[in-house]
Amino acid sequence: MNNISAFGLLLLFIYFSMVPSYAQKKNDLEGRWDLDIEFQGKIQPSWLEIRHSGHDTFIGRFVFAFGSARPISEIKIYGNRFTFQIPRQWEPDGSDMILHGQLKDNAISGTILYTDGSIIHFNGKPAAQLPHIENPQWGKTIALFNGQNVEGWYFDSDDSHWSVSNGILTNVKGGANLISKEKFTDFKIEAEFRYPKGSNSGIYLRGRYEVQIADNFGLEASDIYFGGIYGFLEPNENVARPAGEWQQYGITLIGNRVTIVANGKTIIENQTIPGITGGALDSAEGKPGPIMIQGDHGPIEFKKFELTPIN
Repeated sequence: MNNISAFGLLLLFIYFSMVPSYAQKKNDLEGRWDLDIEFQGKIQPSWLEIRHSGHDTFIGRFVFAFGSARPISEIKIYGNRFTFQIPRQWEPDGSDMILHGQLKDNAISGTILYTDGSIIHFNGKPAAQLPHIENPQWGKTIALFNGQNVEGWYFDSDDSHWSVSNGILTNVKGGANLISKEKFTDFKIEAEFRYPKGSNSGIYLRGRYEVQIADNFGLEASDIYFGGIYGFLEPNENVARPAGEWQQYGITLIGNRVTIVANGKTIIENQTIPGITGGALDSAEGKPGPIMIQGDHGPIEFKKFELTPIN
């Protein structure tokens, strides 16, 4: 029995010493990367995730300057260089997008062959590791919308259709986004809003993570529908009310973990947001950021918008 047990232990030792040797080995390119891309004459934020699937296969996700997170079926890695191809997302015509990059000094850089044939340059650094506070001490609640005007906010373009009347903040049609002048780190938000049929908006947490607002009443829950973190986190149910009715969000963001209570139901609970969503203001995930209300898609109204920061 002793000899058999010793032999069995030897086999187990050999097995467990060999299998993790490739399963746990991590390529230096693996991880999440906050990118800056040169697009449409300015620097815009982007995001990339690289991870292994099996022994020598790499997959991932990619967020361009706009749109949702896109799955990458295969990332080819050659030493410190990598490349992948991804289908176009919004353009009816054009080619697939092809990205070529390299790793040097814990940063990545390279080019993107865009769908129209143009070349876009990018640079990236590892996404920040954001600390999570288990039992936060909450500070004083701030009325970001004061019921009278847009004091404390600014527009990101001259094409603004925002106004305040009878205590209601209204955007009548697609135009400028509304951005808070103050920046925040960890906080909770209480908001009440409504929208007409077919409209679309969103609340960007730290200006980087969009909580979707859209007329999706009666549809199956989705990460691109009402209450989702756009392209990343899907609510456990769609609790959207019909268009024209007032709706409520209670949103808590600590580090990169989010909890969302919509219309009295918890639909996302303490889930990690992997990275920035399309339309973000920047990709500097380790820094405080403003609140942005999306105004470039459709009409939206707010009668309450309060924020309570963590001390």
